Amino acid sequence: MILLMELQTIYQKTIKFAAKKHADQNQVIPGTNLPYVVHLSNVAMEIIIASQEGEHFDTAFTIQVALLHDILEDTETTFDELTHNFNEEIAVAVLALTKNSQIPKEERMSDSLSRIKNLSKEVWSVKLADRITNLQIPPENWSPEKIKEYHKEALHILNSLQGANEYLEKRLSERIQNYSNCYIAKE
Repeated sequence: MILLMELQTIYQKTIKFAAKKHADQNQVIPGTNLPYVVHLSNVAMEIIIASQEGEHFDTAFTIQVALLHDILEDTETTFDELTHNFNEEIAVAVLALTKNSQIPKEERMSDSLSRIKNLSKEVWSVKLADRITNLQIPPENWSPEKIKEYHKEALHILNSLQGANEYLEKRLSERIQNYSNCYIAKE
């Protein structure tokens, strides 16, 4: 079992790397002026709590993947750079969580989910934690159709990744219900 001090060191190294890469892109959380590292740390916090709820959970690996999960998609960071600074297992996990911009937009999430499902349940857990933190107040510029699509996609994620982590699945299910109740216009 990894010592807490080692876990803190791993967390600090990873969040500093990710924060710099996202800040270099002037990236903020959509619909806010908050630096993107806030989203990354929220995903990692979901993972930290979830790791306490189950057995046989590689917390150090999963926290690193959580903090890096958007780095290939949103920054200039390469797979090789990620492998060099962390390791290939982490780079492969982050790549699976990265939507492939070379395929049609409507296929990207299903493609990513199929790649995620070929990896450990910890990687599945990062995707669940990511969507939990993303189900906040939708950005003001989102249309009702975009909000409905995001809700539908969240359900797709939850259904596709059943069996990953009971705690995160329950949290996502609750967030989806709340999102539906608050932001989807009743017809």
